[in-house]
Amino acid sequence: MLIFVSWTLKVEEMAVNLWNWAVTRRVGLVISEEQKAKLQHVACKLVCMCEDSAVSEEAIQKQILMNMKTGKGWLDVGNAVTADEFFQVAIAGLEQLYVRLMQRSSTEAHVAMQKIAVERDLFKVLSYQAESAVAQGDFQRASACVLRCKDVLMRVPKKTRYLHILCYNFGVETYKQNKYEESSFWLSQSYDIGKMEKNSIGPEMLAKVLRLLATAYLDWDDREYYDKALSAINLANKEHSHPAGLFLKMKILLKGEIANEELLEAVMETLHLDASLDVCLNIAKLLMDHDRESVGFYFLKIICEHFKSSENIGKALLLHIDMLLERKEELLAKEKIEEIIVGHQTGRQLTTELVGCLHDILWKKAARSFEVQNYPDALQWYCYSLRLYASDQMDLDLAKLQRNMAACYLHLKQLDKAKVAVAEAEQRDPTNIFTQFYVFKIAVLEGNSDRALQAITSLEHLLTAEEPEENNLLTDRGSTVMLLSLAAQFALEHGQQIVAGKALEYLAQYSEDPQQVLTALKCLFRLVLPKVSQMPESENKKKEMDRLLTCLNIALLKLAQFFDGKASTSDSRTNEAHWFRKIAWNLAVQCDKDPVTMREFFMLSYKLSQFCPSDQVILIAQKTCLLMAAAVDLEQGRKASTTFQQTRLLNRALEQIHKCRDIWNLLKETGDFSNDPCETLLLLYEFEVKAKMNDPFLDSFLESVWELPHLESKTFETIASLAMEMPACYPSIALKALKRALLLHKRKESIDVLKYSKCMHNLINLLVPERVLSAELCPLEEVWGYFEDALHLISHTEGYPETEILWLMVKSWNIGIFMYGSSKYVSAEKWCSLALRFLDHLGSLRRSYEIQMNVLYSQLVEALDKNKGSLFNKE
Repeated sequence: MLIFVSWTLKVEEMAVNLWNWAVTRRVGLVISEEQKAKLQHVACKLVCMCEDSAVSEEAIQKQILMNMKTGKGWLDVGNAVTADEFFQVAIAGLEQLYVRLMQRSSTEAHVAMQKIAVERDLFKVLSYQAESAVAQGDFQRASACVLRCKDVLMRVPKKTRYLHILCYNFGVETYKQNKYEESSFWLSQSYDIGKMEKNSIGPEMLAKVLRLLATAYLDWDDREYYDKALSAINLANKEHSHPAGLFLKMKILLKGEIANEELLEAVMETLHLDASLDVCLNIAKLLMDHDRESVGFYFLKIICEHFKSSENIGKALLLHIDMLLERKEELLAKEKIEEIIVGHQTGRQLTTELVGCLHDILWKKAARSFEVQNYPDALQWYCYSLRLYASDQMDLDLAKLQRNMAACYLHLKQLDKAKVAVAEAEQRDPTNIFTQFYVFKIAVLEGNSDRALQAITSLEHLLTAEEPEENNLLTDRGSTVMLLSLAAQFALEHGQQIVAGKALEYLAQYSEDPQQVLTALKCLFRLVLPKVSQMPESENKKKEMDRLLTCLNIALLKLAQFFDGKASTSDSRTNEAHWFRKIAWNLAVQCDKDPVTMREFFMLSYKLSQFCPSDQVILIAQKTCLLMAAAVDLEQGRKASTTFQQTRLLNRALEQIHKCRDIWNLLKETGDFSNDPCETLLLLYEFEVKAKMNDPFLDSFLESVWELPHLESKTFETIASLAMEMPACYPSIALKALKRALLLHKRKESIDVLKYSKCMHNLINLLVPERVLSAELCPLEEVWGYFEDALHLISHTEGYPETEILWLMVKSWNIGIFMYGSSKYVSAEKWCSLALRFLDHLGSLRRSYEIQMNVLYSQLVEALDKNKGSLFNKE
């Protein structure tokens, strides 16, 4: 037994230590409120478990305190259900303590003192239980707890203010939840309790409670509880007059069927209560909003008279004007406006804030008139606004006013007045987009293209300004783009095509709407293309082409946004791509004198065609575009001034060649293209790139080329030419190509002697280059065979070019002389004799060479005869 008691005491001591740790650690913010509640929960439970049936009064008080604080902790963190468990234990403990105290108390005074102590704790627990019940939505339990607290107040009067505030808070919370019946109960209790202790609860607070009570009645059912709401607000205003109370009373009265006379009497009461001007004006507006116009306007008249010496009397005048305008009483409103403006100009000035309010009223009225196209009326309202400004005032709103007036003048065809208004606006706010827009419109109407273009350029500059906020007015990019669209339309309507073109160009450049951009570009091309097509080659035409190139790049970008890497299912989108593709193609064709620009247009046409379905027409167009682009890059690569530039161009050409080959392979599947030179061109283009870039795999590339059956002699001749074109130098490839070309020439039934002669010339020249004659380098037996072939063809065919015959004659003669110089006399006589045989086939040129050649040949033969013997045998 002693061991159990000892263990119980230790547990209780640990529980108390845990409780104290939880409470003191709260200051250091080491644990959260929820963690604190959990620790108190454990400690409280342990302490209660350790007590036996013969528990002392001190222990009971300790348990009551711990249960109250633990319950309150759970309540504060939102766990009302758990909190209730501890409050019930606390109530039971208080009942037990009360019985103990009553049993041992000796005198009546002592009993009363002990009873008050218990009831003070009971009040606290009951208020906590009320809070918990409200949190759980249990109105019956909450109200029962509060009523018990109210009974206890007689013995603990210091808790009156606490209970008053608690009931008020319950009223506010339930009102927010639209529980008007519950809210009215709590607020009524709050007021009743507050009246019990007027020393600590002032009339301002009681009036506040009553105003909310009146509002709750009104929102609950404004008909059934009208009298209660009116009674509550009257009581509130009696307790403490407040603007909110006066306004609420008017609101309640307007809910009923009160006569205008009674209503006016109630309204006048507010003036006797020294209500402020703002309160009176709010009441006047409330009357107007509830269609009590006669009372409202009469009250406004009284207000103006009552507050005539106030510096804020302008507020009343402005409200009067606003109310008149809302009710279409424009003549009366204009009289009031005239009165205010005259007063403002003659010493009874409005405050800056009120002037701004009057401007707002006037501008709104003018805007409504403008919307219904009543421009004279709009001007009249704007003129009232203008009269409020000083003549030397520099104000951005004044510039806006001048722009608005200019818009009215333009609609009324009063160009001179509009021009003056815009000039005023430009003087005050030149960097405003709308100012420049009106400058533009007037310039167009006057036929001043230069001024219109200048205004359009100013709009573009404002759009691209790095810090648009410097304009002090909000510069909206979307507004500027919209103005560019309107400017283009306006210029077209008035026949200013150049100006419209510039506006469309900027619109396409800055609009973020892809469809708007494409529409603008199509319109621009329709304007510009006919003129560009008729322009002679010049710097101006080059600039226009560059401009159109930029526009097509924008079109490509916007179409890419539409398609976003996917095929389009919209015919309209595909048609757009087709339209721009054809434009780019036509422009490329027109650039035959400018190959670089031509290439850009062809590449754009190719890229645009990728948004179109890949039918045969599109594939042919793509193939042609890529071929043309590659051809231009190759040509530019030949002219490149640096190796780096040449390499870049050649690589770009190679990329296009590969793309074109892929397209060509697809195209061949769609039909018969045997007469199309595409494959040959691709072969030649790729060979040129590889040759010029010294590709180590050039020979392997050519292996497949040599085996192709359909290649013509011209293709081989071109390969030979490219193989020797700087920086390429592949004589072996050139020889092989020329030999194949010559063979193809000879195989034909009817040899084309012109082509044959050219091929033979190139082949012999490659085998026996000028200034390079060496038996080791030149296979003369092979060369002799080619000379013999040429001589045979000359002998049996007409039309061999005489210049080529002459060239063969000179070439063979020079070889003979070279042999003679090398002491190879037999070979020398052989080659020189061959030259004489070519001489026999010369026409008009024979006479020029015959005598000289025969003399030289005779001398050569004579020299050969002298050298017969050992020298002769050197060969």
